[in-house]
Amino acid sequence: MDKEIAALVKACAEGHRLSQERLYKLFYADMLRTCIRYVKTDDLAREALNTAFLKVFQHLHTYEAFKGTLEAWMRTIMIRTCIDLNRKECKFEAATLADDFSHEQAFVAPEILDKLYAQDLIGLIRHLPYATQLVFNLSVIDGYSHKEIADRLEIGEATSRWHLSEGKKQLRKLLLSNTESDIHYHTENKGEKK
Repeated sequence: MDKEIAALVKACAEGHRLSQERLYKLFYADMLRTCIRYVKTDDLAREALNTAFLKVFQHLHTYEAFKGTLEAWMRTIMIRTCIDLNRKECKFEAATLADDFSHEQAFVAPEILDKLYAQDLIGLIRHLPYATQLVFNLSVIDGYSHKEIADRLEIGEATSRWHLSEGKKQLRKLLLSNTESDIHYHTENKGEKK
């Protein structure tokens, strides 16, 4: 960790308000993007962000730089806070057919992906059922294993795999339907200009 961040962390842990404000502003955008991926609305994302930052400041004295970056440590707190915030809404059902899901990878044509922006993808992911969205984000975006997801969410690994597979299927359908509506829209507009 560079000396400036180390000094900032030390000052924040000692309760210096200006340092805490500076740390908050320094990581605000990245941490908000993390929260947006895990909750259904922007308002909930801001609520999760502020709750998580409170936890960060309360536990900053426990942060150990040799175990990882400050950003990774904070992101873990953000993700856990988002999970806790939505736990009541999130109802996981055990997958009864543990091995009855497709291991196929979702294929989306590169030309479709070229048209999408990060905000569009987040919007599509938000259309997934919450449990599926949560597992998809943890696995695909943040790189957690199914064992880690199962432990964190208190579900079975098979359930985690099922939600990931289901999320990929649903996203594929959403991507294809959005592309088809784009093609239809552009075709109609070209016809009007003639």
